[in-house]
Amino acid sequence: MLGLGTLARKVFGTPNDRKVKSVRPMVARINALEPEFQALSDEELIARTRALQDRVQNKGESLDSILPEAFANCREGARRALGLRAFDVQLKAGIFLHQGNIAEMKTGEGKTLMATFPAYLNALAGKGVHVVTVNDYLAKRDSEWMGKVFAQLGLTCGVVYPYQPEAEKHAAYRADITYATNNELGFDYLRDNMKGSIEEMMQRGHFFAIVDEVDSILIDEARTPLIISGPSQDRSDLYTRVDTLMPELTEAHFKLDEKGRNATYTEEGNEFIEARLRQSGLLPEGQTLYDPESTTLVHHINQALRAHKLFHRDQNYIVRDGEVVLIDEFTGRMMRGRRLSDGLHQAIEAKEGVSIQPENVTLASVTFQNYFRLYDKLSGMTGTAQTEAEEFMEIYKLGVVEVPTNRPVARKDEHDQVYRTAREKYEGVVKAIGEAHEKGQPMLVGTTSIEKSEFLSDLLKKAGVPHNVLNARQHEQEAQIVADAGRFGAVTIATNMAGRGTDIQLGGNVEMKVMQAITADPHLHPDEVRAKVEAEHAAEKQKVIEAGGLFVLGTERHESRRIDNQLRGRSGRQGDPGRSVFFLSLEDDLMRIFGSERLDSVLSKLGMKEGEAIVHPWVNKSLERAQAKVEGRNFDVRKQLLKFDDVMNDQRKVIFGQRLEIMQAEDLSEIAQDMRYQVIDDLVEQFMPAKTYPEQWNTTGLYAALLEKMALDVKVIDWAKEEGVDQDVIRERLEKASDAMMAEKLASFGPETMRNIEKQLLLQTIDGKWREHLLRLEHLRSVVGFRGYAQRDPLSEYKTEAFALFESMLDGLRQDVTQKLALIRPVTQEEQQQMMAQYLAQQQAAQEAADAAAATGSHEAVEHIAAAGFDEADPSTWGNPSRNDPCPCGSGEKFKHCHGRLV
Repeated sequence: MLGLGTLARKVFGTPNDRKVKSVRPMVARINALEPEFQALSDEELIARTRALQDRVQNKGESLDSILPEAFANCREGARRALGLRAFDVQLKAGIFLHQGNIAEMKTGEGKTLMATFPAYLNALAGKGVHVVTVNDYLAKRDSEWMGKVFAQLGLTCGVVYPYQPEAEKHAAYRADITYATNNELGFDYLRDNMKGSIEEMMQRGHFFAIVDEVDSILIDEARTPLIISGPSQDRSDLYTRVDTLMPELTEAHFKLDEKGRNATYTEEGNEFIEARLRQSGLLPEGQTLYDPESTTLVHHINQALRAHKLFHRDQNYIVRDGEVVLIDEFTGRMMRGRRLSDGLHQAIEAKEGVSIQPENVTLASVTFQNYFRLYDKLSGMTGTAQTEAEEFMEIYKLGVVEVPTNRPVARKDEHDQVYRTAREKYEGVVKAIGEAHEKGQPMLVGTTSIEKSEFLSDLLKKAGVPHNVLNARQHEQEAQIVADAGRFGAVTIATNMAGRGTDIQLGGNVEMKVMQAITADPHLHPDEVRAKVEAEHAAEKQKVIEAGGLFVLGTERHESRRIDNQLRGRSGRQGDPGRSVFFLSLEDDLMRIFGSERLDSVLSKLGMKEGEAIVHPWVNKSLERAQAKVEGRNFDVRKQLLKFDDVMNDQRKVIFGQRLEIMQAEDLSEIAQDMRYQVIDDLVEQFMPAKTYPEQWNTTGLYAALLEKMALDVKVIDWAKEEGVDQDVIRERLEKASDAMMAEKLASFGPETMRNIEKQLLLQTIDGKWREHLLRLEHLRSVVGFRGYAQRDPLSEYKTEAFALFESMLDGLRQDVTQKLALIRPVTQEEQQQMMAQYLAQQQAAQEAADAAAATGSHEAVEHIAAAGFDEADPSTWGNPSRNDPCPCGSGEKFKHCHGRLV
């Protein structure tokens, strides 16, 4: 008998089915327009684009009303530019993206082409569209590939990547459609809000974004915020000395919490480390680790413990060219330039014996959640989003729509095979690979770390099975290895397959083969090469289909079901046959941490023999429950991170909004005047409180404060003795005196110079105060958790105190700006001559020192000259260039925009 829910779904369909059905009439309208657009010339396609732009930008038509024509035009543009005609399912997915949803499409269903439809439609509004990819390779590849479609339709397309020349990046953001990684977009947003003028800013707003591999970007990477930081004091010696103590620790000295990714000292460990710190002279006699003076030392020994016990080489990071490079646990890629915060990266560098980079102080930061919530409309696409639908809706207000495949999925997903030990599991894996390889079935073997992929590679070498390994070390050959993974008899070991961007096609990738053939011999005719390659490919593809299609074998379950589904989804694309299975052992991390004891006892009772595996549906169910538990916990961690960051985000929006207003304003004299008046109000209130008598006023204190903070020398002491004078009269006289002083400055500097001084002073002071405020918030965040022990909610305590700190920062801002404006004065002609004479004397002394060094063969460095030992390619020979000087590397840009950039 059917349950009520099942019965209702049979009659009415699921909510997802209803969404998919709802766009059918729109797709029918697009298809009906196809003959009309096929008849247009190339010039007429572009003319249609211009007409659609005019209707949206000048006549006020909505994007929804022009959608059928825009999609029909884009389909024809793609057919001519790429030879690809979009399927109806791709049009449906494009409509869902335009509506601000996530389209879940299986691997190989053509997400890259599908994204051109909503991107083209929304670009017609003239506000810019951002297409977000997971790595720079995909951003460049997709912008070149899909850029042909946009060019065919008369739109511009740009790509943003790290270390891009300023002019090129500026042009990329001004294009109609811009491809970029999430990191680069976030960092450019932060950099823009550190710029000194509107012209220097890169981004022109946040209108519409399409996020590729949306689950990877908005969920997996959302645990850590983006931070722009600057160097602080160097403590490398302390890291090295603390690190030498770590190998002496035994298991009795610390406790590991693998679920919480934390390591703590036991009572015994505390005593041991305290004694060793004293012996090494790091902890003074009579001082303990519990004293307030030991805070920094405690921080260092905690980070050293975490570096040694929780972070493993070739799993969490690799050492390349004397540098510790982090590995993204979800994609298996190197994250160059990313560093762990709070001194943890330095502790790992000390452990690995590489050069220790100084710790950094935060200059600006934002979480991905809050960056992507800036967009007026957000959408995304991925092969796996359904398991995180609740999080997408709660945090980003994004619905998830499962788009049906163009052809039915023919892949067989088998039950997991669970072994007692890792050794037995790997024996089973090697045997399964050997059997599949013998019959020519291509295999994709998924591992969870570099270390495990290399271990399995060694086992296969011993077994004589030829194979490729794809992990962070083979990053550069990624596209080639993935393109060959579907060839007859191919065996590919891969560390995580999220967002690889290159399809695994049965028989190999035709485009790659054509490109290789033409590169090897440029004299060959492309059409002949393609015909030959396609014929060979068809024969090989048939052999692979007969062997059973792509066989995906996972050697471990990931803590997230999505990552497992991404691996599975590599097989069975476009209705191809395929097979997938996971080989597990009770020693795997997920099994070990989440209740393998019960399973172990069951297996013992069953009397399993060595090398035997248990295969049962309830094993899959219990594993899914464990994964759902971890996903739930990770969601809570991200939600908590977001709640705390929301407090800072409200303040960030206010500060960044103020900066923008200041940069856009022509005249800031009113803002400066308001600040001045507010400072006068505060001083009068402080030294002449309301409801007090004149004899209770501290006029001497007020006089001194006015002189110090506002450079005002007024007879406030005498004023207070006058008959009938109250606080309002004093306030009014002070305001007039301050206005007169600023009018004098205006006359001395001239209106234009004065406006410029006000703007630069305001921006510099805001930036300085905001940096200090970020540091205070970091410190508050690190200690506020302890309020929970006093039965007080840490989040509400954080909100209250963060608001008080923000108010205090704004007070400080007003005072600083007022004081700086009051003290500034024009340089006299005599002072200018003195400064010039001083500068010339310095230059002459420097030249003489350089000549002397050259004559004696001495190699002593002369800090401020470029003549002696200057080398364009070696920054250590550049001395101390000013931030506004041309960069010594010869790029033609200012130093602050080139090698002197903060990031």
